[in-house]
Amino acid sequence: MQNISRRLQKINYSQTLAMSAKTRSLKEKGIDIISLSIGEPDFSPPSYILEAAKNAIDQGHHYYSPVAGYLELREAICEKFLRDNSLHYNPSQIVVSAGSKQAISNLFLSLLDPGDKVIIPAPFWVSYYEIVNLCEAIPVIIHTSISTDFKITPEQLEGAITPDVKIFIFSSPCNPSGSVYSYDELKRLSEVFVKYQKIIIVSDEIYEYINYSEKYTSIGSFTEIYEQTVTLNGISKSFAMTGWRIGFIGAPLWIAKACEKVQGQTSSGANSIAQQSAIIALKSNPNRISYMIEAFRNRRNLVLEMMKEIPGFRSNIPDGSFYIFPNVSEIFGNTFLGVKIYNAYDLSMFLLEKAQVATVAGNSFGEESYLRISYATSEETLKEAFKRIKRMLA
Repeated sequence: MQNISRRLQKINYSQTLAMSAKTRSLKEKGIDIISLSIGEPDFSPPSYILEAAKNAIDQGHHYYSPVAGYLELREAICEKFLRDNSLHYNPSQIVVSAGSKQAISNLFLSLLDPGDKVIIPAPFWVSYYEIVNLCEAIPVIIHTSISTDFKITPEQLEGAITPDVKIFIFSSPCNPSGSVYSYDELKRLSEVFVKYQKIIIVSDEIYEYINYSEKYTSIGSFTEIYEQTVTLNGISKSFAMTGWRIGFIGAPLWIAKACEKVQGQTSSGANSIAQQSAIIALKSNPNRISYMIEAFRNRRNLVLEMMKEIPGFRSNIPDGSFYIFPNVSEIFGNTFLGVKIYNAYDLSMFLLEKAQVATVAGNSFGEESYLRISYATSEETLKEAFKRIKRMLA
């Protein structure tokens, strides 16, 4: 008899990765699937980063790296945090991991006991919820909508706080909504958190550079809550290095040491060659990747225009990341090609099977009336995808 742990029984497979796997399977069968389901830039990493990887190989970086990351990389991360985010960290407060997902796992395993609560604004990245469950803690969801640009208010935040809340986690720019919290919005949230200094704020800033709005603000830059904030970032999205698996945190020293302890007994240090390349990526001027950001902005604008022609799709105007998160509830109850659509999952599967376009249903992100659509692909591909969607839903 097969018995898996109670912890594992409490979590689900990642629906974004499941849809990606299904898409690959259909493509292998010769079916022309357009994938708008996975958050992966279609660019190659910049040439100066690729050259750094080649140099790292030639220089002999083939061995175990320090658990928390090479000192030179942690110093580069400190420089980046100060330059871009007005955050003062020293290398002992930095932990480099195999992607930001591992960094979140380290954090939650370090901080959560069974029954602790974690506040998560919805929509949220799928893994927040499931890693909380894996730790046998309790997710507390704050729902938002298009009308509030998918952002929580200070009143909502305060209303969700109870004595057993241990962590608050959010992303800005947000996956999946693309919303970016402004300085003033974060300031008002910080005024709530300062009253509850035992709550650890985890600020996921992995899409920081993919930002079409005003100057970016990190919530940890508000000095009154600096000591209760963990800033999470990485190189996967902005530098088109998803497969290189480098994420990192800046944190209070006691949290950084706890995460290093967890990582030391699970994966040890991150990939040595990727770390050497990350040093070059983070030391370089962010303007060197502006061509990618401008392409994402143009694709966002294109998708927003094309979506106007599809009845039942309603969206905010996202200020960052490379996702659109339209409300599609007006479509529920309708029948297309003999298929009745009851919810966003039905719609997502209908589009995959009939239009050969892969999306992800919003229930994985905590909001059941939405679809997540990634525009991290070429304009030509996006035009064809929306042409198919429009034809199927006409």
